[in-house]
Amino acid sequence: MRLSLDKLKAMATRPLPSLTALKAFEAAAAHSSVTRAAEALGVTPGAVSQQIRELERDLAVALFTRTPNGLVLTTAGEVLFAAARDGLDRIAAGVRQVRRTMARPLAVGAYTHFASGWLIPRWGHFLDRHPGIAIELTTTAQVEELSLDRFDAVIGVGPAAPDETAADLVITPLLPIELVPVCVPTLAGPGFDLARHRLLHSRLRPDDWRRYLDAVGLAGIDPTAGLMFESIALAIDAAAEGLGVALAIRCLIDRDLALGRVVMPLDRVRRSRRAFALMHRPALATDPAIVALRRWLIDEVG
Repeated sequence: MRLSLDKLKAMATRPLPSLTALKAFEAAAAHSSVTRAAEALGVTPGAVSQQIRELERDLAVALFTRTPNGLVLTTAGEVLFAAARDGLDRIAAGVRQVRRTMARPLAVGAYTHFASGWLIPRWGHFLDRHPGIAIELTTTAQVEELSLDRFDAVIGVGPAAPDETAADLVITPLLPIELVPVCVPTLAGPGFDLARHRLLHSRLRPDDWRRYLDAVGLAGIDPTAGLMFESIALAIDAAAEGLGVALAIRCLIDRDLALGRVVMPLDRVRRSRRAFALMHRPALATDPAIVALRRWLIDEVG
């Protein structure tokens, strides 16, 4: 693409401040703290403060009001923060796209339980359909690790309806989150009484049984009693060994049900207002790898 002389001159005379100063300002605004911004950027608080002072001198306007409780953006600061955040996100997205043209794979993060229960059994379909697209899939059980500062896209928990999409994210809902009890077939049957069985819990979701019992109207059961496990997957494994009744996410146990490892002894379901969803920045909406992944996920969900 060739640019005209006028466009080149206009680009050369853009009134842009230092990118380093903008990064320091954006971090300080995001954290409402110079100290936390310095930690995030890996520099000293003095360096961040200096960059902000230089930016304020350059613009001839105060960007923050300094209070005992931290930094508060001025009106001018709010305008610049919104523009800086959007601009830096777009630059980061552009850099990611350029790097991918140099054979860097698309970085995708996903919940471990979702990956093992739904994504991995279908992953071969994606590879067959898009053999030329390289995706580096990383799984984690920690919600704070599914960050778009770390990944190009994440498959995590988001709004269940597309019209709830946040302004700074593109969110594609995929599967509903429905909690159902599961146990070995020998514990299920006519007259199944949950109160007579041990509850199995996930440490990562300690309130699931309380929410389920409240939602389906089952009283007289202590939602905290039973055995605790590190994850939903381990709780389901324990249920498959006959140790009690676990709560499972319905869309993630197709293989367990098909193999007869567990069954659903009750037909009462608690449906969350959240859903498993693909999330990425708007700047990547037309990225070929993102487009291919989103279309494939929607097709697999059906």
